[in-house]
Amino acid sequence: MALLALCLILSGYLYADGSPALNGTVKDARNEPAIGALVSLLAAKDSSVVKSTLTDYDGNFQLDQMKTGAYLLRVSLVGHETYTSAAITLDTTVQNLPAITLQTSKGQELKEVSIVGQKAFIEQKIDRLVVNVDALISNAGSSALDALEKSPGVRIDNNGAISLKGKNGVMVFIDDKPTYLSGSELENYLRSLPADAIDKIEIMTNPPAKYEAAGNAGVINIKTKKAKANGFNGNISLNYGQGRYASSNNSLNLNYRKNKFNFFTTLSYNGRTSFNDLDIIRDLRTQDEQPMTYFSQNSYIKFRSKSVTSKLGMDFYATSKSTFGIVLTGQYNPGSRNTDNVSKIADAQRIPDSFIVAENRENSTFRNGGINFNFRHNFDSSGRELGIDLDYVNYKTHDDISFNNYSYRPDMSPLSQDHLTGNLPATINIYAAKIDYTHPLGKGAILSAGAKTSYTATDNTADYKNIVGNNAVPDYDKSNHFLYKEYINAGYLNLSKEWKRLSMQLGLRLEHTHSAGHQLGNVMKPDSSFTRDYTNLFPTVYFSYKLDDNANNVIGLNYGRRIDRPYYENLNPFISPLDKFSYYVGNPFLNPSFSNTLNLSHTYKGKLTTTLSLGRVNNEVTETIEMQGKIMYSRPGNIGKTEFGTLSVDASIPVGKWLTINAYGEFGYYHYQSQLYTETLDASGPYGFFSLNNQILLGKGWSAELGAVYRTDVVSAQFISGTFWQINAGLQKKLLKDKASIRLSLNDIFFTRVNKGIINNLAHTDATYNNVYDTRVARLTFSYRFGKTNNQARQKNTSAEAEQGRVRQ
Repeated sequence: MALLALCLILSGYLYADGSPALNGTVKDARNEPAIGALVSLLAAKDSSVVKSTLTDYDGNFQLDQMKTGAYLLRVSLVGHETYTSAAITLDTTVQNLPAITLQTSKGQELKEVSIVGQKAFIEQKIDRLVVNVDALISNAGSSALDALEKSPGVRIDNNGAISLKGKNGVMVFIDDKPTYLSGSELENYLRSLPADAIDKIEIMTNPPAKYEAAGNAGVINIKTKKAKANGFNGNISLNYGQGRYASSNNSLNLNYRKNKFNFFTTLSYNGRTSFNDLDIIRDLRTQDEQPMTYFSQNSYIKFRSKSVTSKLGMDFYATSKSTFGIVLTGQYNPGSRNTDNVSKIADAQRIPDSFIVAENRENSTFRNGGINFNFRHNFDSSGRELGIDLDYVNYKTHDDISFNNYSYRPDMSPLSQDHLTGNLPATINIYAAKIDYTHPLGKGAILSAGAKTSYTATDNTADYKNIVGNNAVPDYDKSNHFLYKEYINAGYLNLSKEWKRLSMQLGLRLEHTHSAGHQLGNVMKPDSSFTRDYTNLFPTVYFSYKLDDNANNVIGLNYGRRIDRPYYENLNPFISPLDKFSYYVGNPFLNPSFSNTLNLSHTYKGKLTTTLSLGRVNNEVTETIEMQGKIMYSRPGNIGKTEFGTLSVDASIPVGKWLTINAYGEFGYYHYQSQLYTETLDASGPYGFFSLNNQILLGKGWSAELGAVYRTDVVSAQFISGTFWQINAGLQKKLLKDKASIRLSLNDIFFTRVNKGIINNLAHTDATYNNVYDTRVARLTFSYRFGKTNNQARQKNTSAEAEQGRVRQ
């Protein structure tokens, strides 16, 4: 709160500096507020421009922090005659001018202006990479998850986990607001968000101090489309997809602005059926490394989900400088997962010993609701701004699970049967508040400061029962009730400065975390609990230098330190069986991990960027595998030390007016060292990733796209993920004066995107896996936009910055 008080005192002091100011209102030829008119103040003696600004949505403007003297005021707006005032003398007071009414340009009447151009797929900035989603045809009708996977450096594995340049621990934001999700729930949410509703994706491997320090790999911020022109406008997208199973992804965006109010809403519906065809093979050995047991398992997993996602918001422009807002969000996602599992157990000579047939059925419901109150105040036209956000987010999940296991002898005669049921409700409540203040210091320098506090409470129950005859007998070994609470308090300072060729940004963030977990006991397990307190500093440094006046060659250097806190549910010591030989287990002993990353880059004419990254992670949290006899346990664990280096090249090459090539290549090396259960992990290896996308303009509203992806083997702790490649294509036709489009896309044409690999460092065990899922999908999409399309969204950076990114199911 001391930081908040300092910001307010500083802003009050600077605002009351007694310098001259000029206020006014501009109206167009229809006597309506002139939005976006350019207002310039000129020195009366030589007509040189002293300061400029744009009118707001009410046609108002303010020019302040001026020097006393004589000036001219010039106002220009497309389709209108330029207005120039008589001489105005400014003293130390604030002057309010009479309303200025512009006249229509003589000899012409402006009816409509169309700007035709091809938006660049990639834009490089000092602290982030910006991906323009609409630049790729194949994104039409797809989901946010699909659009992410086409972004440079981003990977999505078959479990929906997101990595960035080979690193795990990515925080995902929507409109600067964290999703508060991870794992399968984040995957489902991103699949329910249509790519047609996305404006751009910001990729920050080293985010500024304003962002939470959580996420060792960085932050991905998805900015959605939101029009703010007067009147009613919107867009609709209808999509049908066909792989092995059908899917549909549809969205409706509406916006209405009248006077001081702006209303907006987004509704989307996603219906999806998909599959995983997973094979796992394990060769078990004796203590003296002699062959003992051969284990072969096939699981065919069929998913069904229906997701409805909504956002409803309102902005109230109380004055030309102050805006109040409220945003309501919600999601309802019922789904099912049916797993048919056949396991073959054989002796050392591969002679069958027994067969296990498992029929696992899971019905789940996911509900999410959130409310955000926000306030923005622009003190003046120089960029001084105060922002306040209050957030409450609630998540509820409920899983009903049934596991049926049937054991057979080699001749398929029945051997035994067991039936396990599970009732798994979970609730997460998140409360957060934050304040941000930005103050220009003059001569290209900007100071930002802010503070945040958040409180998270989770309640997870796992109630398992064995069905014996007609009786349900509690399984106390697998059942538990886990409570977790966490407080995070943070503050930051950020200073940026621009010179003619050099740009600099320095930031420092302080975060204190207090957490407490409590596992309630039962008749077989005693109570257990833990508490943790830690305070950390997280510096960020950015430098950018133009080697020539035209910025054809730009050198960038940045450094950052980050933290990755465990997902809430990963701390819960739950046990969830895949079959009687494979279990997923939580880990209450997880520690946060810390990373340090250094990036050096070179950008040529904004079209070719080469980046070298070096870094180290201590206690990285990742999936680990432990063998106990014939049973395999998968649980999150800490890897002692991870070191990495990557070299990436990102190029956008305009071959001609009809062809643009977007190419991305990444070469990396990872080294993992840790003591892991009974084994010592020392794994390392290089990898390569390449993507190519050709955008082709065919004329008369037609365009096409052809892309390819290739990845070599990748070492990731205990896993070696195998090589894969895929080919994608798309075709688009614009209709109705470019307000509508029909797009046809086909992903993974040759069905080559197969997830396969090796699991290492298992006690007396060799293991491999092969997973085929529904990647070859044809999509047909119709999009239509209506009304005015002036896209001037007020982006909101809410108080719930990192906590949602740690919700996992």
